[in-house]
Amino acid sequence: MDQGDKLHILPTGNTPEVFLDPAGVIKIRGRGLFSHKTKLPEKVMTWLDSYLEDPADTTDVIVAFEYLNSFSTRVLTSIFQKIKGLAMAGKKYVIHWYYESDDDDILERGEYIASTLDIPIHFVVIRDPGTV
Repeated sequence: MDQGDKLHILPTGNTPEVFLDPAGVIKIRGRGLFSHKTKLPEKVMTWLDSYLEDPADTTDVIVAFEYLNSFSTRVLTSIFQKIKGLAMAGKKYVIHWYYESDDDDILERGEYIASTLDIPIHFVVIRDPGTV
């Protein structure tokens, strides 16, 4: 991928902001109320498949959700499954999972994904997800 292949999807009331940069940055933040009807997951997966053909040496994944429904959790799990493959290709990845200190649900979803996929996730407490 070249530098022109960045993808920036602005947030809506139901979908998060997504910023994908072939320099090795994947940032997803906001409200994860995806429905099966949205094209957002398809766009992200298409970009990710292309990125994984020639990834950066280190991929930084930044996740900061205010809300995450079950369909969004499945989409995120699929993204992480693909990213996990970077290790087999000799590349590194770091996942930063930001959550508010009183938001046990978001933390528990992240811990569940980490244990299910057996991937390391760095959990970071924040005051305002909009600042990530």
